[in-house]
Amino acid sequence: MKNLSLILNVVLTIAVVVLFVKVFSGGSKKTPVATVFANDSVSGGKLPIAYINVDSLLLNYQFAKEANESLIKKQEDSRLDINTRARQLQSDMSEFQRKLEANAFLSRERAEQEQSRLLKRQQELQDLDSKLSQQLMQVQQKMSEQLRDTINSFLKEYNKDKKYEMIISNTASDNVLYATEGYDITAEVTKMLNDRYSKK
Repeated sequence: MKNLSLILNVVLTIAVVVLFVKVFSGGSKKTPVATVFANDSVSGGKLPIAYINVDSLLLNYQFAKEANESLIKKQEDSRLDINTRARQLQSDMSEFQRKLEANAFLSRERAEQEQSRLLKRQQELQDLDSKLSQQLMQVQQKMSEQLRDTINSFLKEYNKDKKYEMIISNTASDNVLYATEGYDITAEVTKMLNDRYSKK
């Protein structure tokens, strides 16, 4: 068993040395990197890729700004409606408690009916809150899909000349840690999207 292990180690060492010599020898063969840079689609030594800073695009693209403002208004309106109803319910519950302590109800059954009515209103309010939250999530999802579709269809048109093989999205420098300025097409794409949107 020791001999087999020794033989495998020797064979692996020889393979690594051969691979090292092949890769780093000054031969005439092009390395994969040299082949990429010799490709016709690369002009001036630049790779045919670009990236868009999505945060910046969303902050400056008029369609995205309007969609976001619309969503915020819907959220504020639904929150105002829920808060108004909740305050009224709280007031009615306090009034009920005051009457209960003052024995202001004509009968125990009447007090129980009022309590049931208030509990039903409370449940209805919780259901309404849940329903409105669900509706807002659906509106947000629909807006996100519209925004994504708008940007994707624009990028297909923008890249008809096959200038780029790949366009990457970058959010808060998550995907692209470093790139020279020539790879960032955010400003150009944002301007063109806004020009296109303003014509509609």
